[in-house]
Amino acid sequence: MLELKNVSYSVTENGETKHILKDVSLTADERFVAITGPNGSGKSTLAKIIAGVIAPTAGKILLDGQDVTSFGITERAKAGVSYAFQQPVRFKGITVKDLVSIAAGKNISVGEACAYLSEVGLCARDYIGREVNSSLSGGELKRIEIATVLARKTKISVFDEPEAGIDLWSFQSLIKVFENLHKKAGGSILIISHQERILEIADKIVVMNAGAVERAGSAEEILPTLIGAKACRALRS
Repeated sequence: MLELKNVSYSVTENGETKHILKDVSLTADERFVAITGPNGSGKSTLAKIIAGVIAPTAGKILLDGQDVTSFGITERAKAGVSYAFQQPVRFKGITVKDLVSIAAGKNISVGEACAYLSEVGLCARDYIGREVNSSLSGGELKRIEIATVLARKTKISVFDEPEAGIDLWSFQSLIKVFENLHKKAGGSILIISHQERILEIADKIVVMNAGAVERAGSAEEILPTLIGAKACRALRS
């Protein structure tokens, strides 16, 4: 289980302090937890803090009761946290098979790597030997990154807007990937997303606003309020 206790994050620029996260407390023990909210509400910052990409300026982060607040991204990964960036990283000189092997923590066979790529809708023979560089599109990189998370099988898997850049791949396929990930790895999957079809599969929805948790609850409780708000904005526009 992941626990955030009174987590805050601020930055100082030109002598002015900007509070990006404000006293965020939440737990994630469910199968799928969706974190949503307007742009600038702190969702991606929260995802990076959970993954250890950046450190909070206050508060605690516990993973299965262990305090991992001081852990960087490498230590957090070893503790059992995976993170898929909103904009996947490119690695010149590393092949797709190499990257999936690194994620799996062992030198996996071509057949095993192909199985992970097939799960995310890629024709494995076209990608297995390619470098993870600028020759790949954003959508291809996104799918490859999701394949590496599948290979890791960690306690907490964090996806920052996984639907971005996969226009030609159906949402149903993406949802199936998440379901298969949970079956194989267990743990919790945290998804940063605005997409209603992703929110619908969530066991828990956390709504962020202005750097704080505005409300949290089951999809049955929270989703109707989000859909209603969207409908009202559409009528006013």
